[in-house]
Amino acid sequence: MSDEPARASAIADLMRAGRETTRLSTVFRYAIADRLGLAVSDLECLDFLADVGSATAGQIAERANVTTGAVTSMLRRLQQAGWVTAERDPADRRRVIVTLRPERAAELERPYARFAERAGRLVHGYSVEEITLLARHYDRMQAMYLAELDDLRGDPPAPSRRG
Repeated sequence: MSDEPARASAIADLMRAGRETTRLSTVFRYAIADRLGLAVSDLECLDFLADVGSATAGQIAERANVTTGAVTSMLRRLQQAGWVTAERDPADRRRVIVTLRPERAAELERPYARFAERAGRLVHGYSVEEITLLARHYDRMQAMYLAELDDLRGDPPAPSRRG
């Protein structure tokens, strides 16, 4: 007897759960940005800098999926609000190196603290094999998202449906 119906059902459940998790993650990000008085793209920039340390304005624009003009405005806002520093790259004066101010890092992490604690309790109940499977799944999903973003950036925009 084939397990195809059960497999198809499990895949459908996984896809639904993934979409719902993504939706809730987006809502969560908006709530955190609002709590910190930031736009979501600003929060994405700060989170990226918290992960990588420093980045060029171009790297931030690519990561946040914004134009170089938009990233310039974003970085100006974040600098004026005291979140980041922006210094000319000594190796290439045309580039700007942006860094999250260390004294603001704790403020950025605070809204995530309860979530991180709950996630830690959740993962604590998983075996090493389960955690490894989940990490591999997330790595592969990230690669898929990056490939899709590359494709979307290369495709012409869809025609407007407004009449």
